[in-house]
Amino acid sequence: MSSQNIYILAIESSCDDTAAAVMLNGKILSNIVATQKIHEAYGGVVPELASRAHQQNIVPVVDQALKKANIDKSQLSAIAFTRGPGLMGSLLVGTSFAKSLAYGLDIPLIDVNHMQAHILAHFIEEPDFVKPPFPFLAMTISGGHTQIVNVSSYFEMDVIGETIDDAVGEAFDKSGKILGLGYPAGPEIDRRAKLGNPKAYQFTKPKVGGLNFSFSGLKTQILYFIQKQVKANPNFIEANLNDICASIQYTIIGILIDKLKLATKETGITHIAIGGGVSANTGIRQALKDGEQKFGWTTYIPKFEYTTDNAAMIAIVGHFKYLEGNYADQRVMASSRLKI
Repeated sequence: MSSQNIYILAIESSCDDTAAAVMLNGKILSNIVATQKIHEAYGGVVPELASRAHQQNIVPVVDQALKKANIDKSQLSAIAFTRGPGLMGSLLVGTSFAKSLAYGLDIPLIDVNHMQAHILAHFIEEPDFVKPPFPFLAMTISGGHTQIVNVSSYFEMDVIGETIDDAVGEAFDKSGKILGLGYPAGPEIDRRAKLGNPKAYQFTKPKVGGLNFSFSGLKTQILYFIQKQVKANPNFIEANLNDICASIQYTIIGILIDKLKLATKETGITHIAIGGGVSANTGIRQALKDGEQKFGWTTYIPKFEYTTDNAAMIAIVGHFKYLEGNYADQRVMASSRLKI
């Protein structure tokens, strides 16, 4: 194998998706995700079921990633895996598999922080993919996380704002549960919001100092509002569902944009990149694009497949760490609360 060809096999198992990807010199050759449908019946991720499903999925997913990339495991330069943060049982499956495979192949093992990976997904080599220049602000929004990060290089990241309670994805999902929508509710709220009036109902934005977020109060407010309206009119949800979804989404987007405006003011940085599953929301993407005109931002939105949990983003971090010779040893442990 020539020295310039760096093949990274990446494994992601932080929550309920088992994913594997193969990257060659920063370009993705395969990106396979097995989604666990079992959690839909429970209205949320059940950790014990998630780790069991990872055990069933990991071998076929890795096998598929190698086959689609058309390479043999003997060609691999290193194995990268998600060390954390995430669900401990799920992380352990990916960590154990990666350690065993790297040991068996006698190649470097690279541990990756899931939150850094969401941010560095912007640096995957893609045609027509404009990469943000350093420094930039990254807003990572997902089911488990809401953060604003000041990014000054690939591995210099400073969290300047984060949620003090629930993540933005939870706000969408719990609101959806209140409205009787399935899990995950975010995509359905997004779809219905396009058909409704965003100013039909007013919800108060939480007053949280600085760049931090809070969504638990908003969830409670939505719950009480719905209960009160349904008491007066049992058909309230059915009759107004699109307007309710549009109003909830409008409020959540307003909270995110207000904090970004404050972050750009405080840091003087106007390059903004988003990542995480909730960044697939069309309303949020539109609000960021509008920010280019309104506030002079330059926004960077990754391809849809790199926003939700995937192994391509783990691979790009693995690639950069491989170039630095920054490897893990076999004693590395999964960590559910890993910080950036």
